[in-house]
Amino acid sequence: MMHPEQIRQIIADGLPCEHLLVVGDGHHFEALIVSAEFSGQSRVQRQQRVNQILRAHFDSGELHALSMKTRTPDEWSADRG
Repeated sequence: MMHPEQIRQIIADGLPCEHLLVVGDGHHFEALIVSAEFSGQSRVQRQQRVNQILRAHFDSGELHALSMKTRTPDEWSADRG
C-alpha cells in the first residue's frame, strides 16, 4: 500500500512542480499538480504525463486509483483568485 507522501515524491522526482499536493486513504488518492511543463498541453496530455511517471506503480498494482487536477502556474493562480 502506498502513502500520499510516497506518491508526491515520485511525481516530484519526475516532474518539476511549483506546487504539489497528494492526499488519500491508501487506496484512492487525489493530487493537485502545478507545473509549467503543462503549458500548451491538453488535460489528457497532462494526465498522460503524470501517469507515465507512475506507470510502474499502477502496473504492479501498488497504486490503484489517482484522480488529479493538473494546472499551469497561471491557471493555479487564477483558480485561487
